[in-house]
Amino acid sequence: MAGLLEVVLSADRALDQPQALQRILDAAVVLVDARYGALCVVGDDAQLRGLQTAGKPVGRAGAFLGAAVKGGDDVLGCLYLKRERRDRAFDAADDRDLSLLASAAGVAIANARLSERASYRQSWIEANSEIVSTLLSGADEDAVLQLIVERAGRILAADLGLVALTVPGTDDLRVALAAGVDAAQHRGLTLPREGSFAGAALAAHGPLTSRDIARDPRTEADAPRWDGLGPAVAVPMGAGERVRGVLLLARAQGLAPFTETETAPLMAFAGQAALAMELGERRRGAEQLALLEDRDRIARDLHDLAIQRLFATGMTLQSAVRFVEHPQASERLLRAVDDLDETIKIIRSTIFGLRSREGPRAQRGLRARTVAALEQAAPALGCTPVLRMEGLIDTDVPPAVGDHVIAVLGEALTNVARHAHATAVAVALVVRSGTLTLTVTDNGTGMPSRGHREGSGLRNLAERAGRLGGAMTVDPAPQGGTRLVWRVPGVPG
Repeated sequence: MAGLLEVVLSADRALDQPQALQRILDAAVVLVDARYGALCVVGDDAQLRGLQTAGKPVGRAGAFLGAAVKGGDDVLGCLYLKRERRDRAFDAADDRDLSLLASAAGVAIANARLSERASYRQSWIEANSEIVSTLLSGADEDAVLQLIVERAGRILAADLGLVALTVPGTDDLRVALAAGVDAAQHRGLTLPREGSFAGAALAAHGPLTSRDIARDPRTEADAPRWDGLGPAVAVPMGAGERVRGVLLLARAQGLAPFTETETAPLMAFAGQAALAMELGERRRGAEQLALLEDRDRIARDLHDLAIQRLFATGMTLQSAVRFVEHPQASERLLRAVDDLDETIKIIRSTIFGLRSREGPRAQRGLRARTVAALEQAAPALGCTPVLRMEGLIDTDVPPAVGDHVIAVLGEALTNVARHAHATAVAVALVVRSGTLTLTVTDNGTGMPSRGHREGSGLRNLAERAGRLGGAMTVDPAPQGGTRLVWRVPGVPG
């Protein structure tokens, strides 16, 4: 009895659940003189979470004694003992002792779960504090999302973590970030809402779990990429109409499923990702406003200072020509005047572009429309394209040709987003010597197969160029990836 009391008291103090339960089980086998004992633990979902044994298994015909392991009114598991048929039968004293030990096991399990929950709460609190500090420090959106995936994966012992963002204007999701096992197979992919686990989480408006994501019917559209993974959980980022995407975590096949205790704080934690994106958008908006104000100032300075001085210099040179008797000197002066006139045209075109504002398309220049097209494509691309513009784009390109340019640019960037898996994109729009040239270069997976290369999208771009008397080429880029060049003649200049 002294030994029994010691086991019960130690169970009340123990936080190491497996060790405490094994002591209880060993004590039960010795106390009632059993040949074999087993203690199983079930989780909140009534699924088996652990099984410990003592002694040697006994045939089915042996004597059996069992007791439920409870924590309050909740069944936490069961404890049972067996004897050989030739041994004496279990009696009331054995049943009393086993019930006492089952109660001790319930205390040990309850204590361990309380400790586990406290540890999880502390881990989530520390992770939330780190995310908030990172947000307040002004870190960019990608860095915050990376930190969120890493911390959530570490706390929940996940082997893969990813963030899939909604694609504006579509029903698709794009995997913007992935870390862990086979992350490269997921990064940059476009997922449909119907037939993907991430899409199912959006529809559920709350945490969604799976015991085996590789065989889950909700992953019909992307199942092959989940090979080797089992338990998974996904939660929407944000709430209501402001849902921006999904945070998804998965463990290797054969590991324990995600429990409610583990995933309960995940919804709020995913909200940190939505907050990071919201702050990122507002920061970009403030930066854009500051940029527009700076452009206004530059445009005023160019108009008030540069153009007036250049114009005055040109007039002075032109008036001085009549005083120059040497033919070559006179020719050089006239050439300098022409160059100044051309420079004034370029500056005026630049001023027009700088002063362009968001508004109806008919009131916006081609420069501003090009910038807007790149900003719109950036979320799907996963990066902001580098842009270079040269020449009198706003003044010399006819509106009809400008419409073709924007359509071609949009289609080209969409192709890059869907197929190239690129991390960098460069766009050049150049008007020179009566020709407009649009070049889109990426560092992606390179030239697609011939069947894909002659698809309707690229054929449409080539036909647009042909109708304007131009041509389009698609070739490997010098540094890897693909370069599309769309060129049309007949532009004044």
